[in-house]
Amino acid sequence: MSPVPDFVLEIREMIGTHPLWLPGVTAVIRRDDEILMVERADNGAWTPVTGIVDPGEEPAVSAAREALEETGVVIRVDRLASTSVMSEVVYDNGDRASYLDLTFACTWISGEAYVADDESTDVRWWPVDGLPPMSDSMSQRVAAALSGEREARFTS
Repeated sequence: MSPVPDFVLEIREMIGTHPLWLPGVTAVIRRDDEILMVERADNGAWTPVTGIVDPGEEPAVSAAREALEETGVVIRVDRLASTSVMSEVVYDNGDRASYLDLTFACTWISGEAYVADDESTDVRWWPVDGLPPMSDSMSQRVAAALSGEREARFTS
């Protein structure tokens, strides 16, 4: 599977490199006192599972789909943990996009985690108190998911 969904490629054919506004999801997947993280193939960063919501797809369904596609695990999406808007990203090919991220607190149900697509080079469970270095944005998403708060955090 390509890291860029087909519908985005089709839109790019029509509008070139003009900015796109895309809904994205982050699935912070917990198993006891561990968090499932992926090492991204594009930049080597460790992050929770992330992805783009397909047209007409419910975001929580997207989070579960991305977890299965990227890591081979089945999850339960428990709650919306936070919403945020990422600054514009400019890709190497000149494409520009901004993302509305919906971060979900999730629970592992079944499956052995493995690198299930070409978007990651490694997948592993990390102890909650020993997570790898992450960007501030990803750290905030993980913190919101682990907080136990009932209400979603709205951040900028």
